[in-house]
Amino acid sequence: MNKLLMHPAAKPVIFGLALLPLMWLVLAAATDQLGANPAEALIRSLGEWTLRMLCLVLAVTPLRVVTGTPALARFRRMLGLFVFFYAVLHLLAYAWFDMGLDGAEIARDIAKRPFILVGMLTGLVLLVLAATSFNRAIRWLGAARWRMLHRAVYAIAGLAVLHFYWMRAGKNDFAEVAVYAALLAALLVWRVWHHRQQRYKAPTPVQASGIH
Repeated sequence: MNKLLMHPAAKPVIFGLALLPLMWLVLAAATDQLGANPAEALIRSLGEWTLRMLCLVLAVTPLRVVTGTPALARFRRMLGLFVFFYAVLHLLAYAWFDMGLDGAEIARDIAKRPFILVGMLTGLVLLVLAATSFNRAIRWLGAARWRMLHRAVYAIAGLAVLHFYWMRAGKNDFAEVAVYAALLAALLVWRVWHHRQQRYKAPTPVQASGIH
């Protein structure tokens, strides 16, 4: 599996697979397959794919550790940028189809509906992470500060679930919310547990120096 994942064609294949949801939505919109309210269907579908991509990104490290497949790590950055990509499309679809790209109307909607505010905050945090996901940003920030900043993925997961919960509250439909919340909670708990395990296994300064 590691050999296959290290193949030069692996990244283009993953890239193409990550684009499939968008291609399907574009095709569905072009062929009038999005139901009675295509704008709402498009906005919500893009939001749900943002959540799915977030789950996928958070699953990379557990899968890498559990399956002993270190090559999975080379796809984490690209998948993280796809989370941002689908989130931007979700926000643009809302601003365009719901608000007609009217800035004043968007501002009033943010003030009126808390779940819109939470969605915007999630997008802003994702923007910061996307902007600092490149090697130059890592060198500029330093590895320790970069890692601390990118722990904001925990905040993103919480905000995304809260946004989804409030959006579904109007229709009293929480089944999907519970699934995403449970999955994200499990992935985040695993990451915290794994981080603590790594700290406990880290050599003491004496051991690291080779003096026993």
